[in-house]
Amino acid sequence: MKIERFIGGMLESNGYVIYQKDGGNCYVIDPGYHAGVFEECIDRHQLHLSGILLTHHHYDHVGAVEKLRDRYDAPVFMHTADCDQYHGRVDVYLEDGDTIDLDGETIRVIHTPGHTRGGVCYFSEKSKVVFTGDTIFNVDIGRTDFEDGSPDQMERSILDKINTWPNDIFIYPGHGDGCTMKKVRQINTEFLDVVKGEEK
Repeated sequence: MKIERFIGGMLESNGYVIYQKDGGNCYVIDPGYHAGVFEECIDRHQLHLSGILLTHHHYDHVGAVEKLRDRYDAPVFMHTADCDQYHGRVDVYLEDGDTIDLDGETIRVIHTPGHTRGGVCYFSEKSKVVFTGDTIFNVDIGRTDFEDGSPDQMERSILDKINTWPNDIFIYPGHGDGCTMKKVRQINTEFLDVVKGEEK
């Protein structure tokens, strides 16, 4: 899988274009700002936009969705539990365990509520990467003090889902730089506090 990251807005949100080769299919993940940078990437590599994958409904991750949808007539994917908070149109309603095909590579949907009720991560076992949105970052975890956030759900997502990922998995978060799960287990104190709290 080839991955291009674009950073935009005051909150410096990460958006991604993922694809296998020039001229093939692609997905855009969390286009929060500046539709033009995604368009330039798609057009430069002569890609077909198969869909827009959203990790959650917050504005800094969805701001460029409508422009991309209109330009490429691409469907929007979002977890069912976030749709009532999202003001745009959703075409594909996701559930935990759903799979998405990227030219032969399987991307699995992992429901990780906590930051929002319908927050998801997009996991590729073949490429050993996960796009985590605002669930987990390199040095901390997502806020849970928003209207539909939940500390208890975040804790369960970390213990039941994220902490099962092997050390060689590389996370691509919604803000900041990515890193391996090995690094997360070394430097992410909020993640470690949850894991160690369960062990006591």
